[in-house]
Amino acid sequence: MADSSAPFLTHLEDDEEETSPPLNFDKIFEQSLSDFNLSQFLQVILVGLALTFDAQQIFITVLTDAYPTWHCVDHTLCTPATTDICKLPRSAWDWDCGFKGKSVISEFDLECSSSFLRSFPTSAFYMGSIVGGVFMAMILDGFLGRKQLLFYTTLAMSLTGISIFFSTSIWTYAFLKFAIGVARSQTGTYAFNLIGERVSTKWRPRATMVPFTLFVLGFMSLSGIAFLVRHASWRFIYLCTSVPAAIHSILIYFFALESPRWLHVQGNNKEAIEVLKRISPGKRGYLETVSSRLRSKETIEQSPSGSIMDLFIRRWAFRRIVVVMIITFGLGMMYDGVPLAVRDIKILLSEALNAMVELPTFVITPILLEKFNRRSSVLVNCLVGGALKVFCFVLTTLGRTNMAFVFELGSFFCARIGFNLTAVYLIEMFPTCVRNFATTMLRQALVIGGACCPIIASVGRNVPSISFAVFGFVVSGLGIFALLLPETKGASLCDTMDEQEQSDQALKTGHVSC
Repeated sequence: MADSSAPFLTHLEDDEEETSPPLNFDKIFEQSLSDFNLSQFLQVILVGLALTFDAQQIFITVLTDAYPTWHCVDHTLCTPATTDICKLPRSAWDWDCGFKGKSVISEFDLECSSSFLRSFPTSAFYMGSIVGGVFMAMILDGFLGRKQLLFYTTLAMSLTGISIFFSTSIWTYAFLKFAIGVARSQTGTYAFNLIGERVSTKWRPRATMVPFTLFVLGFMSLSGIAFLVRHASWRFIYLCTSVPAAIHSILIYFFALESPRWLHVQGNNKEAIEVLKRISPGKRGYLETVSSRLRSKETIEQSPSGSIMDLFIRRWAFRRIVVVMIITFGLGMMYDGVPLAVRDIKILLSEALNAMVELPTFVITPILLEKFNRRSSVLVNCLVGGALKVFCFVLTTLGRTNMAFVFELGSFFCARIGFNLTAVYLIEMFPTCVRNFATTMLRQALVIGGACCPIIASVGRNVPSISFAVFGFVVSGLGIFALLLPETKGASLCDTMDEQEQSDQALKTGHVSC
């Protein structure tokens, strides 16, 4: 009797499994990555290191393109009071370093050239970053994937940096700097999204601060590299940064894992489950049990995930991207306006002090994200930062420059926290299918905001520190736009535009999963 009933029970179990509704991938994702283990931490570090090398390429010209110090050789023609070496014969003076290769300026004989020519390589780098940002934004999210895009951009950046060692003229050097700018333009975007899409909602606020921290440590490391090669050519600084970056890109290719969310959107559920198994080996049994209940690839392909055009066609998406860009534009002005503003109060902000202000923000930001709402945090942060700027203007006008500098550091602190909050906020507001493009737009708004700072500082050069007041009122005013954004605290990441719309409706009724 027992033997005859066994096949019947098995048949019932098979029928139940076949008729079970498909599981939501987001629920599987959150369940399998509920803990943050060593494997996840190592993956975050591996991907986040891309921003370390990115920071080195951004700030490296501070060392390589610096104007070297010089000394008199023929004291009959040159005196200590001489300040313009261009009025002296070349035999009357020499570089303090003892050889021409210490800097780009000395090696290519640019000491008497125009400031435009001396700064042309740096300008070419930033122009490449802007051009690359526009070009990379046109690459569809489904074309290569997060990991592949990160690998190719970091590899191109590092190989171009190595090739600078062989540059023979200022024009070759400037062209290679432009190429580096294009290559690294979206490195931060790809790394940030890859990390954000491989951790659960619970751990996202903390994990996404790791690449920002490594970015700051990257430009801090340049001082150590410069010390180690202080007696060598400026070309070795590029080797010391680009060779490790090339090795790192190879490590990304072989050891970094693709975003499981991106794989799911592409219909590659089997690969997505395998990635989750490697990230969280302890949940392997659970993943093997539920993997068969995911939607088939044919079903996913029949359901449109969304495209870049949806960001402009769907009103809610267009409103969000515009509002985020407006807020980030203001944060860019406040963040990049600090070095210009401190010049007005005759205090220089060193890299060490800069880092001391930035590093604590990566501890405070996760606390704000976990304890408070996203929308209110961004709003209050912008208002406080803007108010501090206005106080700087008042104190500087009254001659209290030391106190004004303290408030200026406070506004810089708020600007950094504001960007951290907005970056995490953005990846929660847009689905996987368009997240890369949306993050690119955030970055472009930040760059444009920073580019406006010199113009404002120049216009107000005859009025002491008027830039403080302008930056303060602009940031506070633009921060109010945060009220137009939806609240996303506790929400899981969505993968398609339709899922995002459903999630937004669910958030209004108290449900937060996609």
